[in-house]
Amino acid sequence: MTTQPTTAPEPWRDATADPGERVRALMARMSLREKLAQLYGVWVGIDSGGEMAPHQHDFVDPSVDFDDLVRHGIGQLTRVFGTRPVDPVIGAHSLARTQRQIAAGSRFGIPAVVHEECLTGLAAWQATIYPAPLSWGATFDPDLVRRMAARIGATMRGLGVHQGLAPVLDVARDLRWGRVEETIGEDPYLVGTIGSAYVAGLESAGIVATLKHFVGYSASRAGRNLAPVSAGPREIADVLLPPFELALRAGARSVMNAYTDTDGLPAAADAELLTGLLRDTYGFDGTVVADYFSVAFLHRLHGVAADRGDAAGQALAAGIDVELPTMDCYGEPLLAAVEGGAVDAAVVDRALERVLRQKCELGLLDADWAPEFPEEIDLDDAGSRAMAREVAEKSIVLLHNDGTLPLAPGAKLAVVGPRADAAGAMLGCYSFPLHVGVHHPDVPFGVSVPTVVEALRSAHDVTYALGCPVTGGDDEGIAEAVSACADAAVCVAVLGDRAGLFGGGTSGEGCDAPDLRLPGRQEELLDALLDTGKPVVLVLLSGRPYELSRQLPRLAAVVCGFYPGEEGAPALADVLGGRIDPAGRLPVSFPAAGASQPSTYLAAPLGRRSEVSTVDPTPLFPFGHGLSYAPATWVDVSATGSLWPTDGVCRVRVTLRNDHDRETSEVVQVYLHDPVAEVARPERQLIAARRVTVAPGASVVLDIGLHADLTSYTGRAGRRQVDPGDVELRVGTSSEQIVATLHCTLTGPRRHVGFDRVLTPEFSL
Repeated sequence: MTTQPTTAPEPWRDATADPGERVRALMARMSLREKLAQLYGVWVGIDSGGEMAPHQHDFVDPSVDFDDLVRHGIGQLTRVFGTRPVDPVIGAHSLARTQRQIAAGSRFGIPAVVHEECLTGLAAWQATIYPAPLSWGATFDPDLVRRMAARIGATMRGLGVHQGLAPVLDVARDLRWGRVEETIGEDPYLVGTIGSAYVAGLESAGIVATLKHFVGYSASRAGRNLAPVSAGPREIADVLLPPFELALRAGARSVMNAYTDTDGLPAAADAELLTGLLRDTYGFDGTVVADYFSVAFLHRLHGVAADRGDAAGQALAAGIDVELPTMDCYGEPLLAAVEGGAVDAAVVDRALERVLRQKCELGLLDADWAPEFPEEIDLDDAGSRAMAREVAEKSIVLLHNDGTLPLAPGAKLAVVGPRADAAGAMLGCYSFPLHVGVHHPDVPFGVSVPTVVEALRSAHDVTYALGCPVTGGDDEGIAEAVSACADAAVCVAVLGDRAGLFGGGTSGEGCDAPDLRLPGRQEELLDALLDTGKPVVLVLLSGRPYELSRQLPRLAAVVCGFYPGEEGAPALADVLGGRIDPAGRLPVSFPAAGASQPSTYLAAPLGRRSEVSTVDPTPLFPFGHGLSYAPATWVDVSATGSLWPTDGVCRVRVTLRNDHDRETSEVVQVYLHDPVAEVARPERQLIAARRVTVAPGASVVLDIGLHADLTSYTGRAGRRQVDPGDVELRVGTSSEQIVATLHCTLTGPRRHVGFDRVLTPEFSL
């Protein structure tokens, strides 16, 4: 009996072979055009449903023939589910057909990487809408964020998506910036620990996490989107870069460049940043993808490239491997530049190797690859809603309370304000309804998003009045809101932002604020409500903090939610009614008098209140602040010793007790104060934070191990160093509410540390 010989798969199809050998074997057979095809995305359907961003259609050729593109291959598919409302089952089947078409239409059968936005959950119709990133920061709970991200990733993976464009790791520097809502906060430790937890969760589901935006974007002048960045090398090294370092350690496999220029050099053309630092120093071996249209911006906006071919060459040489969102500079312009000798073909191969290696990791080069799709899809299942609820509950911050909260059951309430009965008040600008759905006004949200009025009516007698819109309004509307208070025991004023894009809101990408006063006539409405003499509870639903100093003395309470997602209103109602204890802490400080004070708490001594300026930047509510109905009692704070080796660990012990009949939680925060350094340093900076839950009548001891590397900073020589000498560890409930100050002396020689330094403390209970 004879057997028929089996045909061995092409070497790049062999899943058991070395990935590098597989990629090299494939590259050796590819033409230049086929290579370039792997280095750009294609945005199918971009021309329908309205323009999401300025310049979107400047760089898109709607006449491009998809069938013709497929002949050479396609590197990425852009936002298959996030471009327009698509039934998830239909979308999954359509994606599978498209992937089969891509694989069958080219010589090598390479499917595309599919990417989607996932900043508030998967940005797709009918998918769960989670709280915005500023709410993640308010939880001070990395494990919770990791679990949320793992669920988001599993949803994406089930649809055939491979890459998520999140998290945003920009540290908020100017609170007027529209994208503050997308940041995790104003502190690099908080942004880094929460952001890296999100990365770990997303990557655990097999989704490629993409770090945004490398680096400096949030430090633009005057908080204007895409404005030049004036940050110096120490601010970049000590404030803006550490979150990226932490997230890379967590396993992120992709990085996205910033739009901005720093000292005149756009990040998209900065080889020292994207190759020297990211790859040579940090050892990153994943892919760098362009923020949407940023390659073309080198020519059209920055003016550093003569044409699109020049822009492509600069970006590729700097280290951008993939042009997103769709084929433009990396298509015909780059082909002509390489064939004409203006761009070295070696940089094409360098990028291609990274792209194909990642496709190899994702199984897209395997011989048995086939698109999968489920027959039934529920993108907003009970488990996902429960997760959204948990994050919302942990993120809501009680800023002020004179005893009016919790509200008495059945209390008669006047619930007024532009955010009181608006489902969109719960959602950030990258949620599907506000990012895409606004272009399809006849299409419902796709998920249930209760309003504050609806949530409060379940336990209270509610009278509602609008008062005024977020912007605009008239005297009659304000008068109606005042009248609604007549028979109420308490007025709940729900004010804040309308998230949107590029002028479509008061917060969000391209929606920067000239100052930090409440938008429109909302402050006038609040003053009118306070003049009634009724207790007024302010509920602020916003994407940034606002200046409330004039109203605070008369307010009964202030509660803040930073776009808490689809379950935000029920969570808020439970906080207001006392059914859950407020647990959030501020990831950004609230400004005091002076509506144009954009600075954060990370200020050197002369950046704080002083006798040399009449402007007082002291915040109204400091970073880390948050109240509880049942605050923990701080019993003891101590250190194991006052001597701290420059290569060793200092141990801090905090004992908390719960004297109440309900569970409570506290966020223990440790700030470093370095009285003498080579350069002016922040007067205090967070180096450790841990949420601790304490049962009724119980005590908990938290042990914190602080490695000396956590005291390091960038010195005069431009190197990160740990100095011997005296330091203070300030332990408390916020950056200003310090319970105990521990004096320590770092002993031993000065040490220089790098990317491998210890970036996080150790905790044990």
